Amino acid sequence: MPITPRNLLRHELIGLECRVVKSLGPPYEGLEGVIVDETRNTLVLDTGSGEKVIVKDQVLLELKLPTGERVRVDGALLVGRPEERLTKRFRYAETVRGRFDPEDYLD
Repeated sequence: MPITPRNLLRHELIGLECRVVKSLGPPYEGLEGVIVDETRNTLVLDTGSGEKVIVKDQVLLELKLPTGERVRVDGALLVGRPEERLTKRFRYAETVRGRFDPEDYLD
């Protein structure tokens, strides 16, 4: 099954290109790279100049899907082990309301 914006939260993130659009915590903003590892609370990005660990709950991410489409996701929705996200229920109406301004989700 191909990755789409609708099913992104249930897919494996390793290998996707990622950019931190906004950060609530430490200065992650502007980091770009490929996701090389994922834990319950963090993502590890290979930035080309080394690996950086990002706390999921603190960031708004822009992920590039294999189709070339770019999707912005509140990192709080990604908290949890990848295998647990398969069975987790998401309310898509609530995914729009987040801790970031609505304009942050637009290009």
